[in-house]
Amino acid sequence: MDRREMLSLFSAGTVGLVTLAGREASAEPSSSEHNHMDKTHADCLKACVDCAKSCEMMFHHCLKLTAQGQKDHAKSAQIALDCAEFCGLSAKLIARMSPLMGISCTACAEACKKCGDECGKSDMAEMKQCAEVCRKCEQTCREMAKGMQA
Repeated sequence: MDRREMLSLFSAGTVGLVTLAGREASAEPSSSEHNHMDKTHADCLKACVDCAKSCEMMFHHCLKLTAQGQKDHAKSAQIALDCAEFCGLSAKLIARMSPLMGISCTACAEACKKCGDECGKSDMAEMKQCAEVCRKCEQTCREMAKGMQA
C-alpha cells in the first residue's frame, strides 16, 4: 500500500468519524426519543458509536506504525477501518429505526468479532482497548439482531 492509498483511506475514515461525532451527542436518547427507542436499541446505538470511534482511532494508530515500517500493522489498520464502517452504518440505521438494522447489526457483530480478535493479538494497550470496545459492540449487536428476529 503506497502513501497515497494510505492517505485516501485515512481521509475516508475521518469523514466517517466526523459524521458519527455529530450523531454521538444523540447516542443517549432524549425523552422524546424514548417513544421509539427502547434500552436495547439505545445501548446498541451507543456501543456502535463508541466502537466506530475506537476503530477509527485504531486505524490511525496502525497507520502510523505501518508508516514507520511495521508492515504487520497494515492488516490491523484495514480491519479496524472496515469495522468502523460497519459500526457507523449500524448506528445510522438504529438512529433512524430502519427495518434493516437487524441485518446491519448481524454484520456489525461479525466485523467487531474479527476486529476484536485481530486487535486482541497484540500486547499494545491501545489495541487491547480497541479489542475490548469491539467485543462490547459485538455483544450488543448480537442482542439487537436477536431481538429483531423474535
